[in-house]
Amino acid sequence: MATALIAEDEPLLAANLQAELARLWPELRILATVGNGDAAAEQALALRPDLLFLDIRMPGMSGLEAAQAIAEDWPGNAAQTFPLIVFVTAYDQYALQAFERAAVDYVLKPVQPERLAQTCVRLKAALAQRQPASASGPALDAVMQQLRGLIGQTAPAQSAAPLRVLQAGVGNAIHMVPVDEVLYFEAADKYVRVVTAEREHLIRTSLRELQPQLDAQRFWQIHRGTIVRSDAIASVVRDESGKLTLSLRGHADRLAVSRMYAHLFKPM
Repeated sequence: MATALIAEDEPLLAANLQAELARLWPELRILATVGNGDAAAEQALALRPDLLFLDIRMPGMSGLEAAQAIAEDWPGNAAQTFPLIVFVTAYDQYALQAFERAAVDYVLKPVQPERLAQTCVRLKAALAQRQPASASGPALDAVMQQLRGLIGQTAPAQSAAPLRVLQAGVGNAIHMVPVDEVLYFEAADKYVRVVTAEREHLIRTSLRELQPQLDAQRFWQIHRGTIVRSDAIASVVRDESGKLTLSLRGHADRLAVSRMYAHLFKPM
């Protein structure tokens, strides 16, 4: 019996989607329905469903960010392969073209029964073709590649002039922090932790808002919550399970590289 998780922040739309799925696919068991991206990631990792129906725009993490979080944290020794993902979206045509190019399905809101019926047929066929495999093997690698492409196509455009100085408030003072001195940025709730060789600062912004203002050639995202200055990286070590950890020049911190960004580090 196939299982699914629904993530939709509008209760009426969530109830409608669940009712339509029950009519079109009576054997499908809905394990949980949640209303935000953080809960979607948490419940998906705990319940490990076969299918994920993820609303794109939700409080907290978006559906794309939730999918990334689930893929990054999916256990490498899990018996189940990674879930098939269906994005539920009200995006415009430009964004829909991005979804069509990715090897995931999508349905538009409000969900139309005819379109959902097509999705169910595709999902049943995909589940029938799946082979039991290591969750960290080719199937998950393919998901990572698809998500990287999708996130790249829907990400905000890079600023024409990269940010040179950050203004970090400390009490009644404002510290001017040259971006060239930053070793890495780390998401911290509604703030971003800015780490230099000498000290740390907190700035009131999100990592997603900050990233387009940084020079993409110098600052690499290595985890959904971490961006590092590439020339501050001293070495990269891979452990027995395949996980990568970065060491920095002149700093004791060690930074984990998620599966999503492991492709950045390959010997020349």
